[in-house]
Amino acid sequence: MIDQAQDIRKGEELNLSRLKNYLGEHLTGFSGQLEVSQFPSGFSNLTYLIKSGDKEYVLRRPPFGANIKGGHDMGREFKVLSLLKPVYPKVPTPMLHCVDESVLGAEFYVMERVKGVILRGRPPKDIDLSPALMKSISESCIDNLANLHTMDLKASGLEGFGKPEGYTQRQVEGWIKRYYQAETDTLDSMNQVADWLQKNMPEQKHVSFIHNDYKYDNLVLNPDNLSEITAVLDWEMSTVGNPLMDLGTSLAYWAQADDSEALKPFSLTWLPGNLTRGEFVDRYAEKTGLDMSNQVFYYVFGAFKIGVIIQQIYARYKNGSTQDPRFANLIFAIKACGANAVKAIERDRI
Repeated sequence: MIDQAQDIRKGEELNLSRLKNYLGEHLTGFSGQLEVSQFPSGFSNLTYLIKSGDKEYVLRRPPFGANIKGGHDMGREFKVLSLLKPVYPKVPTPMLHCVDESVLGAEFYVMERVKGVILRGRPPKDIDLSPALMKSISESCIDNLANLHTMDLKASGLEGFGKPEGYTQRQVEGWIKRYYQAETDTLDSMNQVADWLQKNMPEQKHVSFIHNDYKYDNLVLNPDNLSEITAVLDWEMSTVGNPLMDLGTSLAYWAQADDSEALKPFSLTWLPGNLTRGEFVDRYAEKTGLDMSNQVFYYVFGAFKIGVIIQQIYARYKNGSTQDPRFANLIFAIKACGANAVKAIERDRI
């Protein structure tokens, strides 16, 4: 039931001798023993379980072969967790940031392990995910996102972690640029969406601290009460910006039963009982009081953005930078993201 680490994937091994020496010198309470395994999910920064005696930690480092520097800033992610913890306690406690790249070939940081259940791409065999339970989990997921977006930004000390002015335009232009830099196949739907986004940007009215990758497999659930979220993980893309852009990304990850099968491995939101995307928006609006009149734009942006993220990963697989077999069929997920975005544009609803 508790989320478990597995054997380390080929090509993503760590230098255990150097890591052991470094932790022995810098991590308080480190026993000198070292066991390392890897958590199975995550297509971006790599996440490892570190066991030392009776203590457990989580180590995060950039993916091997990555050159997307802005999305893999370990120091920034460590600082964000440090500032969030006092005002938004649903984050792991950060413990150590290593800037010495000679240890593991890149910067990394260590945080506490928050034990719990993480709903990944396949339903767990030992949990009955009944419709009633999924409804409750989906409601908690939405409410927790609303809580983040209504957090007192000034009190958090996170005001300087982003440039909210012009955020929407920069995001649209930036993700379009990233798509064409990583393009491996000509996809008419993605081209159409890129053009539509540039021509239909709404005025930005709201600013908050946003996660930018908020979905089920970044939530740790209390194993004794699965409706309770104990921690939110993977803050690598968090920033100060437009909360509705964050909402759009979450909506795009929120696969429904009638969506392409290529999108369902990313979340269990398609299981019976989950709120629909439309119900997600209604509940979020009720909790935040934000104007949802441009929800189609934000959903379309989210679908395009996810398509670009997957495209960047797929490009690394195609050029041989990673050998992870999970990446071989990602082109179908990119196509599905484009198709969902086009359908929303044509119907004028999510």
